[in-house]
Amino acid sequence: MSTPLSRKQFLSVAGASFGTLALAACAGPSTSGGSTSTTAATDWSKVKPASSISFMSSHPGKSRDTELKLIEAFQKAHPDITVNLITGGANYEEVAQKFQTAQAGNDVPDVVVASDVWWFRYAMSGAILPIDSLLQAAKASTSDYVAGLISDYKYDNKQWAVPYARSTPLFYFNKDHFKAAGVPEEAPKSWEEFAQLAPKIKSANAGLAGYQNAYQYPAIAGYAGWTLQNVLWGFGGGWSKEWDITTDSEASVKALQWVQDSIVKDSWAGVSSKNAITDLQAGAVSATISSSADLAATLKAAKEANMRIGVGFLPGGSVSQSPVCPTGGSGLVIASKTSPERQLAAALFMTFVTNAQSTATLSAATGYAPVAEGADISPILAQTPEFQTVVDQLRATRTQDYARTFLPGGDQELAKAATKIMNEKADVKATLTDLKGALETIYTKDVKPKLKS
Repeated sequence: MSTPLSRKQFLSVAGASFGTLALAACAGPSTSGGSTSTTAATDWSKVKPASSISFMSSHPGKSRDTELKLIEAFQKAHPDITVNLITGGANYEEVAQKFQTAQAGNDVPDVVVASDVWWFRYAMSGAILPIDSLLQAAKASTSDYVAGLISDYKYDNKQWAVPYARSTPLFYFNKDHFKAAGVPEEAPKSWEEFAQLAPKIKSANAGLAGYQNAYQYPAIAGYAGWTLQNVLWGFGGGWSKEWDITTDSEASVKALQWVQDSIVKDSWAGVSSKNAITDLQAGAVSATISSSADLAATLKAAKEANMRIGVGFLPGGSVSQSPVCPTGGSGLVIASKTSPERQLAAALFMTFVTNAQSTATLSAATGYAPVAEGADISPILAQTPEFQTVVDQLRATRTQDYARTFLPGGDQELAKAATKIMNEKADVKATLTDLKGALETIYTKDVKPKLKS
């Protein structure tokens, strides 16, 4: 599917200051299907913020209590505005489904947590507002945010969200298991290196009660399309190259054949049925990769269990060792199907819970990266030195493949293919060829017609 990109090019790298941090980033493609709202013409100085708004969240990183604290702080700063926290589901997908369902009626949430694979389709469908003028009305600016994160939500020269719960995957491992196997107590530099160590690790710990594998792939439902990009990139492959679907390339097939072999042929890896990081915390596996949002909870659980857990960068591959780490997580969007009064109140709330102090609070409680330029992370590092890995790895992140983030339903197709390859032992080449066809159909029907010429 080789199509000239007659649109504003994605930003491949955005220079950003987070200390000396430079984050990889992208700006979304221009489409003709954005919101029909006329917020740009609204004189917000004549609008009085609503007295009550709602905030729909999945409480990413088990952050419900932290979100309630942020809401309390906001209401102290804005005593005339009440914020009602709505649990939209257990994950981003459930929130998205609930938000979509709400579009059929008049009672839509004002501020919504939107994942990296949902915000763009919201913008195309007109369900959310471009927020440039609202940021100005709230006395906030895109420059208040880490450049490489805020730019993820920009297309057609409009800003559609602000970053909120942003993360990268990390390599988590049981230092005690590694020590028992006589291997270095550190994250491997490459998957090939780990493949050499994994049989030793599994053999050395096989006698432990409940032990399963040296490595546990995250559950398919736990964003397999997100985490498998790491292996694909390391082998020189990928889900796509911009709008060109590359799932059936020689490098991509080789990468996912390696994944299948680690499970079926070499038998040192498995796939979690529910939650790989929970498997690690239980001592059932020796290593996994999971979101940095799991950092605080994992270290707490390890301490309580007298277990030594280490974290490191994602391993590279035979073709590339860096950058092979995607960013991920969510931003905050404002619904278009509400009144100007509620939209202004929503903007005040949105910018408050993502300001320097608030984002540091969320980061300390979870492991999400601070999204505001002025966030002071020194107290976090003093309490959790491992958080430095999150900060350092952000220097070597890579823009996610379009096939996952900008094709409606693309992530679900990736998960279906991963299930066949990893759980059903399907032929890798045939599965990835079928996947390419499915993704190209989505692009041709749902995206290409909306790309601006």
